[in-house]
Amino acid sequence: MCVCVGPCFVQTDYYYQYTECDNTGSRWRVAIPLNPGSCSDLPPPTRGTDCSFSCPAGMFLEMSAQQCTPCVAGSYSLGSGLRFDQWDAIPAGFTSLASFFDPGPNAEDIQACNSSSWTPQGVYLESNRDECTVSLVYAVHLEKQGSVSFTYQYPNNIFFEFYVQNEQCQEMAQADDQKWIKFTTNGEWETHIVDLKSGMNILYWRTTGILVGGKMVKPVLLKTIQIEGVAYTSECFPCRPGWFSSAPGSSSCQPCPSNTFSIKGASSCTPCPDHHYSGEGWAECKVRPPCSEKDYFQIHTACDSEGKTQVVHRWVEPKICVENITGAVELPAVGQREPCPPCNPGYYNSNDSTCLPCPHATYSDGTSACTACPAGTEPVLGYEYKWWNVLPSNMKTSCFNLGNSKYNNMNGWEVAGDHIRSGASSSDNDYLILTLHVPGFKVPASLSGVTGNEFGQITFVFETICSADCELYFMMDVNSKSTTVVESWQGSKGQQSYSHTMTRNVSVTYTWAFQRTNHALDVRHFVNDMVKMYSISVTNALDGVASSCRACALGPQNSQQASSSCVPCPVGFFIDRDTNRCQECPPNTHLAGHHAYSRDACVACGPGSISNKDHSRCYNDCSFTHIDNNRTLTFDLSPMSDVALLTIGPSFTSKGTKYLHVYNISLCGHEGKRAAICTDNVTDVSGRDDQSDGAHFVNSVDSFICQSTIIPADGRGFRLAISSQSISLADTFLGASVETILDGNSAKPYLFPENPGGVPDINFYYRSTQATASCDRGRHSVITVRCNPHKSEQGELSVPSSCPAGTCDGCSFHFLWESASACPRCAEDDYHRIEGTCKGGVQETLYVWNEPKLCTKGVSLPPRSLSPCEAITLWLKVGVGGGAFMAVLLISLTCYFWKKNKRLEYKYSRLVMSANKECELPAADSCGLAEGEEPEDDMVYSQKPTLLGKLRAIANKEQGESIESVLLNSSQSDRWVLG
Repeated sequence: MCVCVGPCFVQTDYYYQYTECDNTGSRWRVAIPLNPGSCSDLPPPTRGTDCSFSCPAGMFLEMSAQQCTPCVAGSYSLGSGLRFDQWDAIPAGFTSLASFFDPGPNAEDIQACNSSSWTPQGVYLESNRDECTVSLVYAVHLEKQGSVSFTYQYPNNIFFEFYVQNEQCQEMAQADDQKWIKFTTNGEWETHIVDLKSGMNILYWRTTGILVGGKMVKPVLLKTIQIEGVAYTSECFPCRPGWFSSAPGSSSCQPCPSNTFSIKGASSCTPCPDHHYSGEGWAECKVRPPCSEKDYFQIHTACDSEGKTQVVHRWVEPKICVENITGAVELPAVGQREPCPPCNPGYYNSNDSTCLPCPHATYSDGTSACTACPAGTEPVLGYEYKWWNVLPSNMKTSCFNLGNSKYNNMNGWEVAGDHIRSGASSSDNDYLILTLHVPGFKVPASLSGVTGNEFGQITFVFETICSADCELYFMMDVNSKSTTVVESWQGSKGQQSYSHTMTRNVSVTYTWAFQRTNHALDVRHFVNDMVKMYSISVTNALDGVASSCRACALGPQNSQQASSSCVPCPVGFFIDRDTNRCQECPPNTHLAGHHAYSRDACVACGPGSISNKDHSRCYNDCSFTHIDNNRTLTFDLSPMSDVALLTIGPSFTSKGTKYLHVYNISLCGHEGKRAAICTDNVTDVSGRDDQSDGAHFVNSVDSFICQSTIIPADGRGFRLAISSQSISLADTFLGASVETILDGNSAKPYLFPENPGGVPDINFYYRSTQATASCDRGRHSVITVRCNPHKSEQGELSVPSSCPAGTCDGCSFHFLWESASACPRCAEDDYHRIEGTCKGGVQETLYVWNEPKLCTKGVSLPPRSLSPCEAITLWLKVGVGGGAFMAVLLISLTCYFWKKNKRLEYKYSRLVMSANKECELPAADSCGLAEGEEPEDDMVYSQKPTLLGKLRAIANKEQGESIESVLLNSSQSDRWVLG
């Protein structure tokens, strides 16, 4: 219960407020005491204005009279809107919430993001620079349909999205042109507008750093946030310090000029005291310091009529230092007059020492007069800037400050004779910008049919000298529609060359932006950090000049065209040096590089590759042939021709952000065309519809092999996956071979498990010549195709276990593709025959594959066959014949040895009789022989000899015969003769 202690006589004791609108759109104005229960006699409730009522810009609703009243000087009002452009602190009502993409299992890693937040930097609000997801949230209730607009900077190495939810946390529908936020060029501000519905609207600005690859994150910057559609404003907003509004009824405030300041709610600016200075929009003045070497820079004057130049020094503008005090340095004296550097190639020195471009069809090396190209030649058009006395007419330089968005045409880049370098700036985080505009490209007539999709090339030589976190960006703006960062370099880099090829004939503006530090520092500590550009050359520029002439193709001799006129060669033709006529390249060769003169321009395709009909490139038709041990192996890889997707991961950065490496791989392409496409945008892996309004902002690369880094959507309300850092790994196909080295590239088979089969691996070699900051010779890739009959025809891709991202050094990539299609086509050597037994006079013959089967398709197994046969099988016939032969052989040997044994017995008996010569023989035994007769061989034995005796006789055969012959021939033998 409220108890009032006294009446309220003045309005300062209370304030008015409207009640909630009823269903008829009406409301009441009620008075509310400033201190509840402190007074009585409050004014009675009064019917208020209509709920849709609002005041115009520059006015506010004065609640006492319920009428619109102009704002006083020093304040402003949007009428029915809110504006936030003062970022000394995060305004009331805004909340900064940090979280992880993918928190750990115990959600403990979230603690690492507690310090991540949007940070106010005075004139803008800066997002986080780490991998945490940080949301800037603001809730507003609209009584009618309205909108929100914000001015921002959005680099392409951080994810940034804006979306709206209602009070039930349901996301509001947005049109495509409102849903996708456009990237910005370094130093430029863009404005994004989104429609809002009446009721509660919760606005989310969400950012997440992408640190995969190691480059420092550049934050998103918010400069002005404006919301339209609030019911009314009962007061005006005072101008922030450093700004003012001089007239009543203002809808905005203006920044104070340099060397002035203002306090909050000022209607005018106050000049700074003596020896003080301020920048635009400053709330206070600072004491001018003594001048030092950091406050001036040197330039070279233009050549005078005598061809002389000299070095002069100038103060950095705006000048903030004081010269005539103790410790101050003076501006150095003007240098000696020196001869001007020569003109750049394609220019000549006029009478007033000015370099002018040579006329059409003439050329000059920059030191001599322009000379007409001889007959049968044409000028080599382009730009070749290597002397820097003055800035060429098609180049501009500027300095961009993040805070006040002002360009300074004097302090961007400065010419310095043999190089051009970054100049001074008012702050270390300013962007120093150098631009070169090329209206288009014109391929020489004789080369118009041989350069393929290459229209021109830009090459520049540079070095960076840095002591802080400087960065040099090389960007490209095509047709003044979209600017993309082609490459960037951080920190000090030695003198090096970089080239980029143009594959479309478009108008392009090349931009070099140098920033000494990307932290918000309103100081100049690193003025000696700089980038030096030594030379810039562009080939085939539409408005280029010629430094030389080259031979061109002449028309046919029987044509009506003059023989000295240059004509374009047909596609796939080169210029013969002897005749200056066009000749077609031999089969399976391609025209290489930027020259097409002589047959040497036709370079033979690598092993396992053929050329397309235009001779613009070589490719593999998804087939391969190899001779192994006098056997021809034929491979049909057509089932592997579709683009394959390989996802590696997940991996985690140092702060725990989960990411995946996704490779799109096209083994053969499509007749040499690169069929693998990777996008670099804010979308899912499958990519956004090319017909959508946001497709204009999609950056993609096409290649034989390309890689994207995917940060998947998480379960914390993050709605989309991030596909970023798309790169090409294989622009050119070098060849396919079973050898492990081709054209200096190695397959490194030790990275993968040993091939267990008898089919050799096939290595497909690719190269991407686009140089990068870390790979000065470009990247190269090898796909090892291996026969594995246990895999499908499409097969399976993998990367080395020791290099889980497919590369160990970031420049060479290796993949293993195992597939049944990688097995050779089957031939007759891959199967063998098996003959069955003879059953019923029929024999069956079968054919089976050799195990393990390491072939596919090709010839088929012959069908089984039946053939007649005899009942007795061949082996039985052979056995019977062999048995009969052995029986005959045994009988013959038995007879032979029996007869031999009998003779030995007789000789043995004679020997025994000879040994007993003293004995007398019976008379009956000697009467049968006449004088001179030899005794018969037949002997009668009293006892039959044993088998052992026979064997001993055989063994002693030779000895026995010698003794026998001696004894029988002895004279004592006469005693055996009778009569």
